[in-house]
Amino acid sequence: PQSNTEQALAEIEKVMKKNNPAYPFEYRFVDDQFNSMFSTEMLISKLSRVFSAIAIIISCLGLFGLAAYTAERRTKEIGVRKVLGASISGLAGLLSKDFLKLVALSCLIAFPISWWFMNNWLQNYTYRIDISLWIFVAAGALAITIAVATVSFQAIKAAMANPVKSLRTE
Repeated sequence: PQSNTEQALAEIEKVMKKNNPAYPFEYRFVDDQFNSMFSTEMLISKLSRVFSAIAIIISCLGLFGLAAYTAERRTKEIGVRKVLGASISGLAGLLSKDFLKLVALSCLIAFPISWWFMNNWLQNYTYRIDISLWIFVAAGALAITIAVATVSFQAIKAAMANPVKSLRTE
């Protein structure tokens, strides 16, 4: 049993051969044509997602290592602050503050560059979208959230450590 599409194509081919036998009947479906036109963009999209995920993982590992190093280096300071009555959340905030400044600075550098690249890429299309400010706000919020989640583990671990151990050598 032939589908309606196959039957319709067979009928159209008969009419074309009858009315214009010098030209062969060639056809393409719009969805196939669309897929072939945008196959490069789809590949770039997939690769961008994969490499973005890899970059985020590598960045988180770097942040985690830097947070561990910073917490280890500031162990005595954290111990003194804890003995003097600092709260765990205050100490975690103190350790996380520097990293949040770095993430904010990186966002300030990355957003204009990203806007420029995206705008140039979108110029290739007749019908295109405008780049919304909310995309960058959401990306910045996500970057800060990921940084806080990555750094907070080390910050809380350092803040909860026994101050006696860190101050014993003093």
